[in-house]
Amino acid sequence: MARNRNADADFKGPLRRILIAGLVFVLATIFLIWRIDSPRVERFRAAVIDRVVPNMDWALVPVTKFVGMVEGFQAYASLYEQNQELRRELQQMKAWKEAAVQLEQQNAKLLAQNQVRLDPKLTSVSGVVLADSGSPFRQSVLLNVGSRDGIVDGWATMDGLGLVGRISGVGQTTARVILLTDASSRIPVTIQPSGQKAMLVGDNSPNPPVEFLETPEQVRPGDRVISSGDGGVFPAGLLVGQVELGTDERLRVRLAADYERLNFLRVLRSHPAAQIREAGGLIPPPFLPHPETDGLTEQGEAGDG
Repeated sequence: MARNRNADADFKGPLRRILIAGLVFVLATIFLIWRIDSPRVERFRAAVIDRVVPNMDWALVPVTKFVGMVEGFQAYASLYEQNQELRRELQQMKAWKEAAVQLEQQNAKLLAQNQVRLDPKLTSVSGVVLADSGSPFRQSVLLNVGSRDGIVDGWATMDGLGLVGRISGVGQTTARVILLTDASSRIPVTIQPSGQKAMLVGDNSPNPPVEFLETPEQVRPGDRVISSGDGGVFPAGLLVGQVELGTDERLRVRLAADYERLNFLRVLRSHPAAQIREAGGLIPPPFLPHPETDGLTEQGEAGDG
């Protein structure tokens, strides 16, 4: 068995060298023939191509398919890169759109603040919201105006759309605003067109309820709600919002102010109410003559006569 393996190895080595040498000779001959510039060689090359190439279509099919797959993959990779680029541009456009919407809303609020028509005797001070201290138990914001600007407790505050709250706590350079949604907020309002008086009661929800209505049947969702001016705290006619029916079947108010973007607020300088310092000046007693005094007076006058 060892001899046969050695004999096979001795036979395969020379045969492999002969085949390699023959292949190299054939390739060299083809190369030389292909490089010879001669009409006969040119005709020979054309004849070989005409006889061989048409019959080699079956062999070129895998190559053609592979080339098509490579080109398709390259096209897919190019489309993927373009898609990623379009997505990045779309994200940038969304960011620009959001910034444009915020600027548009801010501009609309500022324009509304300049064009709002209230009592001509009312003046206002505009302030920037510094912080929002909203919590489940207290909802308020902080303004950058205070006592140095003449701010007084109880004054109404508005954004460019509607009533926001009232001043509750004034510092030298800052003031705190209790929002209408705060649980401690109680605002007298009027519902139009029925003209009913009611109380807007904050309950720490985005849409505070309306209470103390005399005839709730006359109130419909969509009715306009404005401040009534009762109590002399708020000026009358300030827009509060619209009536809507809550999920709990209670009449609530969809506030006109945009509480999601409280950037600027207007503090309305209300007219100072007359202060009553003495009880006697409140209702002066009418002059009523006493019967006995009048009788004695008349007798004295008769005696003198």
